[in-house]
Amino acid sequence: MKISLITLLLISLAVGCKQGNMHPTEAVNLEHRLDSLVKTDLDSVRVAGIAVAVFKGDDPILLKSYGFADLEWSVKLPVDASFEIGSVTKQFTGAAILQLMEQNKLGLEDELTKYIKFNTQRKKVTIRQLLSHTSGIKGYTELPEFENFSKLKFPKDSLLRIVEKNPFDFDPGEALIYNNTGFFMLGLIIEKISGLSYEAYVKKNLFDPAGMANSYYCSESKVIKNRAHGYDMGDKTLIRAGYLDHTWPYAAGSLCSTVEDLVAWNQALHHGKILNEVSYAEFLKVVQLNDGSSTHYAKGITVADYWGIPMISHGGGINGFLSENRYFPKEDISIVVLVNTTGPVSPHNLADHLSNWILNPSEKSNNPFSGQLSGYLGKYKGRARGSDLTVTITQNDSTLLLQMDDNAPMPLKFHNGSDWTDGTTRYMFKGVDTSFNELRIDQTYGYFILKK
Repeated sequence: MKISLITLLLISLAVGCKQGNMHPTEAVNLEHRLDSLVKTDLDSVRVAGIAVAVFKGDDPILLKSYGFADLEWSVKLPVDASFEIGSVTKQFTGAAILQLMEQNKLGLEDELTKYIKFNTQRKKVTIRQLLSHTSGIKGYTELPEFENFSKLKFPKDSLLRIVEKNPFDFDPGEALIYNNTGFFMLGLIIEKISGLSYEAYVKKNLFDPAGMANSYYCSESKVIKNRAHGYDMGDKTLIRAGYLDHTWPYAAGSLCSTVEDLVAWNQALHHGKILNEVSYAEFLKVVQLNDGSSTHYAKGITVADYWGIPMISHGGGINGFLSENRYFPKEDISIVVLVNTTGPVSPHNLADHLSNWILNPSEKSNNPFSGQLSGYLGKYKGRARGSDLTVTITQNDSTLLLQMDDNAPMPLKFHNGSDWTDGTTRYMFKGVDTSFNELRIDQTYGYFILKK
């Protein structure tokens, strides 16, 4: 059924059609479904604009834009508008590091202090750990002083001097907490080894080989044709995005691109134009923690599955913009959603709808739980992104309820063994027999270890 829908969509789509004009049959209603889905948000001005690309290989299934690039002048959003893509940048940084590894200019087990000056507090931190958010170094975007710092322009190493004053969140390799500092450092390493600025390296070695003519390093001051303006959600309406100096997102989040260029990137990256076979396999190798636990994060990109379908993906968020880039390798399908608003409209959720409609995955049925719930109950505490996290586990008549900090409790579904899920996150309880004293939370972008 998946193949027949894709085939019909491709047959019915006029080649090169930018607005996704499709034949009005049941098999080709993808555009109309998406129109209906986003209409309420556009009408209520909960989002300024949305650009969407769905491709099978190089062939478009859907390529369309909605809303506005500029609200003040009511400028319609063109489908080739460029957006700030935030943390989707990280896969470009990861690929650049793997290219330098191919050239024997660095090794993934090299310590970061081999290339940049940083007080590691007598801990060994490797390039591999920077790439996978397992270094334990404090994330600079979570520091309270960064809000004011982010609006100013200083030498890049001044940010490192602030970060190194803070204690590590955990010993390197013991957990996975999403961390922009690691990718900031990787940008400095790329510049030191290559002799090029990060901006120049990415253009020469990534954008140009992939044919990404409309992608570039973002700027808070340059005038750039077809650039979408960013917006944040205020109390009741949209407001202009807060100012951010692009010295600081850097190799963690300062690239700009279009939906079509990101499809071109997927094709180049996953079909041998950017990395050789050995490097590509290393690029997608998910990191294991010190205790052998496997995660879903590789090197600037996540490798998981979508209801049993292998998926390689990453999302992003930066002042005024949200992004989602997905690639399904078995189907050779790219789904890219870019939004020029940080607010309630999630490109991740839109990509979920598109993934469901096109791939038609079969959701696994719930496994029945027949054990005792009492051993799970209690409070679990540990480090999460930017703060400590308290999770309280209670129960109702049939299942566990999980409450994070002061949020409302939510029911969990039994997965298998002593693992539970809320549909997107895995909750793994550890202990002796049915008496548990540890909770591990695998959120794909984080792997937290909490103790009772």
